[in-house]
Amino acid sequence: MNNQQRGIALVIAIGVWSLLLGGPAFAAEHGGKEHGGTATQEHGGATQEHGGEAVKAEPSAAQIRQTIEAHVKDHEAKDGAFTIKDDVTGTTRELTFVRVHDRVGKTGNLYYSCTDMRDTATGELLDLDFDVDAAGRPLKVVDARIHKVNNQARYTYDDKDNRIPLTPAGR
Repeated sequence: MNNQQRGIALVIAIGVWSLLLGGPAFAAEHGGKEHGGTATQEHGGATQEHGGEAVKAEPSAAQIRQTIEAHVKDHEAKDGAFTIKDDVTGTTRELTFVRVHDRVGKTGNLYYSCTDMRDTATGELLDLDFDVDAAGRPLKVVDARIHKVNNQARYTYDDKDNRIPLTPAGR
């Protein structure tokens, strides 16, 4: 084995070792406890090539983000806006899509990411959390909730991924 082959083998070995130790972790997009769960890797999970049971491939972070964006844009195309009930104000908000955040995570069996959305009536910027079920194909958005209004969080998460409401004084 020449030096170039040894170098390639070393790079491959380091990559495999990194994956075995959990692979890269994605940092939270914002400071503080944004969301519980674990961040996902950009590329899908592993599958076995030979023998044993096949391991189900995990969806990529890009697939989760694309599912959320398509879900929102489908509602906008049908209804003129993405609507969501605001449990604090008691109103139904009409929102337009701004972007899906880069960070994607997993809590239990659901994947999640956040979006920025603009309220068409008030102009307020909202941060919505979307949960995506990957148990079946195609991927499916199963829940959406208002996390922040004009960067003011309505809830946070504890170490066990339970949502904890924030009081107005605690914001």
